[in-house]
Amino acid sequence: MTWGVYWSFVLLVGLLAIVPGPDSMVVLKNALAGGARGGLHATGGIACANVLQGTAAALGLGALITRSQPVFQTVRWLGVAYLCYLGFQALRGAWKGKYDRLDDPRRAGTKAFRRWREGFLSNLTNPKVLVMYLSLLPQFLHPGVTTAGDALLLAYTVAALGVLWQLTLLFLVHRVRNWISRRPVRRGLDGTTGAVLIGFGAAMALES
Repeated sequence: MTWGVYWSFVLLVGLLAIVPGPDSMVVLKNALAGGARGGLHATGGIACANVLQGTAAALGLGALITRSQPVFQTVRWLGVAYLCYLGFQALRGAWKGKYDRLDDPRRAGTKAFRRWREGFLSNLTNPKVLVMYLSLLPQFLHPGVTTAGDALLLAYTVAALGVLWQLTLLFLVHRVRNWISRRPVRRGLDGTTGAVLIGFGAAMALES
């Protein structure tokens, strides 16, 4: 694989990474509730799931999963249910309007694993991530020339660029944390985030 091909791949994936999607919404949801630490835990969970899915796709396991309709549909509907669950959680928080102080370390520490799990499951149960790997990677790989190592490099680049974008979101949230900590603003952001997550779940459910 040449550097020209690789940087073309990086540019394409970088553009895809900044398109709003469920992962960004889950990071934002956890950053609003748990501050920078909450967002970092969710980002870590998403990265782990991304690496797993990327490895499966690069080694050919993903193709077997997507060709098995019962397995693929099960994962798809689990993803729909989980995104809707997270969305309703955010809407419930907006409705109640009871918020602890943003970045409270005492509460953030006790919820670290839950936030990591939310990120991990939201990515792992989204079959569009695996389909993206399977449709994107072959465009930059050539049979008989590129190796499994090249495929893994591309897959892990996707995960790394996703983390980079999510860290950028966290930086932006941190910069406006005083404004975000206001109760009316938090309620509005939680309501918007919840509606968007449910919207993603509904869109996934309607896809054939």
